[in-house]
Amino acid sequence: MMDQVWWITGASSGIGAALARALGARGAKLILSGRNVAALEAVAADSGTETLVLPFEATDYAAIPAIADRAWAWQGRIDGLVNNAGISQRSLAIDTDFAVYQQIIAVDLLAPIALTQALLPRMIGAGGGQIIAISSVAGIAGVPLRSAYSAAKHGIIGYHDSVRAENEHLGLKVLVVAPGSVRTN
Repeated sequence: MMDQVWWITGASSGIGAALARALGARGAKLILSGRNVAALEAVAADSGTETLVLPFEATDYAAIPAIADRAWAWQGRIDGLVNNAGISQRSLAIDTDFAVYQQIIAVDLLAPIALTQALLPRMIGAGGGQIIAISSVAGIAGVPLRSAYSAAKHGIIGYHDSVRAENEHLGLKVLVVAPGSVRTN
């Protein structure tokens, strides 16, 4: 990890903040993204390493290529991407408004796809890299009260498995992590 450049989305709290601290302790340089600038700056200060705080709205897909350009330009490369940003819901499927499905799929599935698509040509062109996608056990088996979240996390697994199958021979390593319940905000 020493001197590798890692971009973590959803870095302002929970798994993303913990990963930032762990990677920073191992000497990685970090790009920290999310929406809460103050929280991102606090994580950056705690990380003990060189950081770029790069807040952005994950569902502003048109802006993602320019954000990816800025991230890449910071150190001239990105060795690893952690697609971690996400939101959830707690409601029965029958009671969940369709707009909730749209919002969760936009943030939890389409935003990581957009960011990966923006970085993939550069990572492959640089000889590869690593992508870690944070899914969930709810992405493996549906769970009550999480129908939208479960659908998005199933999609995360399918998309990243496909990216791995298509690009592993080009030096790209893709890992999908499916944690259980995590205490976060």
